[in-house]
Amino acid sequence: MALTNAPQLTTDRLDLRLPVQDDWGAIREMVSHPATTRFLGSGATTADHFTRFCRSAGSWLLYGYGAFTIRRRSHTDVIGNCGVFHTWRGLGSDFDDMPEAGWVLRHDQEGLGYGQEAMRAVLDWFDSAHGPRRIVCMIAQRNAPSLRLADKLGFTFMREAGLPGGEAVCLFERLP
Repeated sequence: MALTNAPQLTTDRLDLRLPVQDDWGAIREMVSHPATTRFLGSGATTADHFTRFCRSAGSWLLYGYGAFTIRRRSHTDVIGNCGVFHTWRGLGSDFDDMPEAGWVLRHDQEGLGYGQEAMRAVLDWFDSAHGPRRIVCMIAQRNAPSLRLADKLGFTFMREAGLPGGEAVCLFERLP
């Protein structure tokens, strides 16, 4: 079933669209690369990554927002995904059942400003489509580039938390 009113976002350098089944291979390759997977939870399996991919896609049907697939304009290769999606992580009432922002770029596309460009477009769209709302995000403590990006996007530190597997993460929020 396809969404008939699915947003497509365009920036100066990027096209963002809803994920489709054919994106899975590129996303799997991206999140399985050692430079990327080190920030996505130690011991994450292909099944874990597929569940994350489906959860994000399903967020569109249930909540009207979710992750976008990122491509460079006029290119067909997937270079990342980002968005605001809905999830439950078991991290507490100040985090669960809230819109959550997240972003992942292919390892060879990091440091080029694509994450900030894409997430600014997503947050502008989200605020316009859903009204300004509190949005949370979770970042591995050692992921310095994402910690800097969260700050640039207006997220402020809430607290540290432990994932079910024991990995420590930082929790942030962006207030309306």
